[in-house]
Amino acid sequence: MTAMSASHTRFVQLSADEFRARLREALDIYVSAMRYPAGTAEQRAPMWLTHALREGWRCIAALDADGRLLGLAYGYRGSPGQWWHEQVRRGLLKAAGEHAATHWLTDYFELTEIHVRPASQGLGIGEDLLRRLLDGVPHQHVLLSTPEGTSRAWKLYRRVGFADVLRDYHFAGDPRPFAILGRTLPLPDSGATGTCDSH
Repeated sequence: MTAMSASHTRFVQLSADEFRARLREALDIYVSAMRYPAGTAEQRAPMWLTHALREGWRCIAALDADGRLLGLAYGYRGSPGQWWHEQVRRGLLKAAGEHAATHWLTDYFELTEIHVRPASQGLGIGEDLLRRLLDGVPHQHVLLSTPEGTSRAWKLYRRVGFADVLRDYHFAGDPRPFAILGRTLPLPDSGATGTCDSH
């Protein structure tokens, strides 16, 4: 899939094989965008490869005119038994009860990763990635987790209507507090130019 935005950024839907071929480049963006230590990429690589095998997995990449990766977003159908699903379910049951857990976790797409190269942030690439990734997703809700605190990502999520599902949640093994945000699908139209087409 390929589409161009007004800024001449090309958006493509990556197959699992294309994703694997660009994994090193994608992880470099992830590490720099999240300000993680350099060794983080090696730790995350196996997880990202496993994610690409999950039901409903899809990935959108933003490329510059030379084909260099500027950003990417991917996700898949959330399901019982997945680590993130079970962590969020545990938190929701404790904070809001069975009804809230069932409401949010019965039919959802997990927006697992969305990252833009720091030098390319603030140009609308993140919102284009998010909208293109979620376009046509056949689920009732989309959920994501993001570290608590002010950031461009937070502004984006609020702008497209994500609401609080669970706040100040601590995932097992991570000392930072996270917010779980969600909204119904489909997203409202933004007037974004173009869509991704098959290549």
